[in-house]
Amino acid sequence: ENMELLFLALLLVTMAVALASGFPVAFALPGSAILTIGAAALTGYVFTGDTDAFFYTGGPQSWLSAAVTNQRGVYWEIERDTLIAIPLFIFMGIMLQKSKIAEDLLLTMAQLFGRLPGGLGVSVVIVGALLAATTGILGATVIAMGMISLPAMLRNRYSPELATGVISASGTLGQIIPPSIVLIILADQLASASDQASSERRALYQDATGEFSMPSFFDVSSTSAGELFLGAMLPGLVLVGLYILYLLIYTFFRPEAAPAVPFEGDYDTKFWLRVGLALVPPLTLILLVLGSIITGVATVNQAGAIGSAGALIMAGYRLYEGRKTTYIPLLLSLVSLAIIAVALNLYDLNFKSVLATGGDMTGVWIGLVGTIGLIVALIWSALRVFAIDDTLGEVMIDTAKTTSLVFVIILGAALLTAAFKAFGGADLVRDFLDSLPGGFWGKFFFVMLVIFILGFFLDFIEIAVVVVPIVAPILLADPSANITAVWLGVMIGLNIQTSFLTPPFGFALFFLRGVAPAVVKTVQMYRGVIPFIILQLIGLGIVAAAPQIVNYLPNRSSMLSETAPPPRNPGLQYCLDTYTIARIEDERQSIDAALASARGLDVSALPTELRDGLSAAYGDVDLAIAKIDEIAARSAAVQEAAPAYRPVLRLVRGIEEDIRELEDELGDLRIGIRRERGNEAEVARLAGIVAEREAEVAALQAAIPADWEDVYARFQGLLDAEETARRDYRLAGSRSFEAVAGIRDMIAAARGYAALDDTISGIGEILRSGGAEAVATAAGAASTEAAALPGGGTIAALLTDLRRAAERAETTPRELAELAAQASELVTAERDWIERVPDQTLSGLEDYLAMNAPIFGARVQPDLTRDQALWIARCRSVHRDVSIYF
Repeated sequence: ENMELLFLALLLVTMAVALASGFPVAFALPGSAILTIGAAALTGYVFTGDTDAFFYTGGPQSWLSAAVTNQRGVYWEIERDTLIAIPLFIFMGIMLQKSKIAEDLLLTMAQLFGRLPGGLGVSVVIVGALLAATTGILGATVIAMGMISLPAMLRNRYSPELATGVISASGTLGQIIPPSIVLIILADQLASASDQASSERRALYQDATGEFSMPSFFDVSSTSAGELFLGAMLPGLVLVGLYILYLLIYTFFRPEAAPAVPFEGDYDTKFWLRVGLALVPPLTLILLVLGSIITGVATVNQAGAIGSAGALIMAGYRLYEGRKTTYIPLLLSLVSLAIIAVALNLYDLNFKSVLATGGDMTGVWIGLVGTIGLIVALIWSALRVFAIDDTLGEVMIDTAKTTSLVFVIILGAALLTAAFKAFGGADLVRDFLDSLPGGFWGKFFFVMLVIFILGFFLDFIEIAVVVVPIVAPILLADPSANITAVWLGVMIGLNIQTSFLTPPFGFALFFLRGVAPAVVKTVQMYRGVIPFIILQLIGLGIVAAAPQIVNYLPNRSSMLSETAPPPRNPGLQYCLDTYTIARIEDERQSIDAALASARGLDVSALPTELRDGLSAAYGDVDLAIAKIDEIAARSAAVQEAAPAYRPVLRLVRGIEEDIRELEDELGDLRIGIRRERGNEAEVARLAGIVAEREAEVAALQAAIPADWEDVYARFQGLLDAEETARRDYRLAGSRSFEAVAGIRDMIAAARGYAALDDTISGIGEILRSGGAEAVATAAGAASTEAAALPGGGTIAALLTDLRRAAERAETTPRELAELAAQASELVTAERDWIERVPDQTLSGLEDYLAMNAPIFGARVQPDLTRDQALWIARCRSVHRDVSIYF
């Protein structure tokens, strides 16, 4: 074990030395892993004759193979295709920067806000947010704003600290405001971490309860780049708001640090036209890229392609401005998109389907014309960008360089992570985090602190691909906070963002230092970013305290999408309960009035069993309402007992985990003893270790409180009582709605029974004139018709018997006629009572069902209503502690 720790330390020291010496990160990560694994294997072979001797588990071959498998997964696993979006968004950002669209934005916003105290600073923050949503490339944004805004701010007597601080901080917004390369990388890492956390939580549930299957609502859900984009939007805006609020407060108390800059021109039509030309295209591109993701029209990869195409067309007219044909490719693309939209809305564009059915090809031809027009516009714009200063070539080369850097680091990190796990690093980190006080939040705070400190020295990519795979599964598996992967990803992304500002290696500071005039001292730049680092930490605290800021938009999008889970989904039941109970409490008088009105309906025409069914349904409403008070009482009992129960539960589960680890070690030691038979010295040594471990197990078992089983049983009884009350409430509510809906459907099916009566009468005609084969065919069709009618199951079964009888040669025509007559009598009986039901009764049942459909009928509906979906989205956005169930 000591040797494993020694090689783990060697791995970390080798990596640290390589990075500190300036060795390229892309080679420092895999190089340190390969050297350490090789050294451990060689040392094991020299001293023990076994290359696997000094590995925590496995050996050099297995861990190198695992690393190669991880590397292949970056390119070959279908589930990890999110990384394809990286070069697309990099291309989009560099293209917008090279085409001077960022410059146009800065100049225009400075003219718009400059007349306000601190207005230039506010304009820099707003432009930083807009560029973040269109480029996401930190270096390009900081350099562009530093070259254009910094001289103007210094010329107008802005404080150098404030000017450099606001430019540096605003330039980092691209790391959290989507589309962000950081979020894409985090989504890729968290997808794997979520799978590991899900397996760990299932194992934890099985160990704690003995159950092999864990309820799905306790599971760890994965995340995607699209969800992270949605989750990061509001936190990004929170940061923008904090920056602007700080500027306004700062300039209020120190107006001389950021004086107003009057605009020398006129706010005329020409000015506002220039503002529109500078703002509308980037905003349109933002709406196309992010809007297509939010609405589910496009995946992140497809949105990246949309953004790249839009940036290319924008660059095509921006670099070619001042000529007669400047905007023709743009106009052609807009017209082509309009044509495609018309074709999609009015025609079926499935070419294969149209050919197969011989349908109208008009829509296909219209769509083809629009597609050709769009392709021509893109090629035309690309030729322009290529011809003007070889801008396209420069953009492609820069995109290839940046993308290669990202991917090579990701591949190298796969080797480093494998080596870290090979020497027990992952288990060591888990044990250390579990030993920290404060439960989940103690672990989480420590991880955030480590990431913050690493940000002083490492790039965001290295932190994302090295730290996240190690700590994310541990944090996600913890049921005491039950955090979502999207929230964890955004929190890490916000934390990583500070790494661009923290000295000594704050990359935003380096980029700005390269373009700042000599009059601005480096010390002033360092002092200037300190308030914004504090603001970022405040933003981190706000998002930590209010996870709804992150979780709501992804949940809202999921609940309102076409693929939203149905109301019966087990994972929705808790939140759906809160919705229906709240509706009952708010609308109790209306529900009581509807129930009283339904009970007063004339149901004398209904058969006895249906009248009894209605009475039982109304009784179920009373039962469901009564269960609400029981649920509240049971839940209160759980909440009252939980504070005293949780510490004991945490203590016992920790002891049991230690016992399991020791028992695993004991199993390995006993295998070693069997293998070493004949070597008495080694057997004696291993036997001594076994005795020590058995004593440790006995000591741990003795540390479990003597009354633990009784405490556990009592608390589980409270949980079971609450769940029973909730289950009874759901069943009673669903029964009350389904029973009334079934009777309503039977009454409404009067015409269907009349038609069925005619069909059965036709069978009688066939009996008199046709053969048995014709009777069988007609009876089969009538059975299908009856089965489709509410309450028609008995008649359908009788008609099926008639069909089978007709197919048997020995059946006489008289027997067939008797079966047909019985079916006719049943239909007549159904028609008789249905036709005697007053119209007011049917309409009364309709009113009752309309009132109760979103409440008692919530779980039997095929889809969630919009109101239900939004409520559930809000409910699921709050992290709910589920550790008491483990």
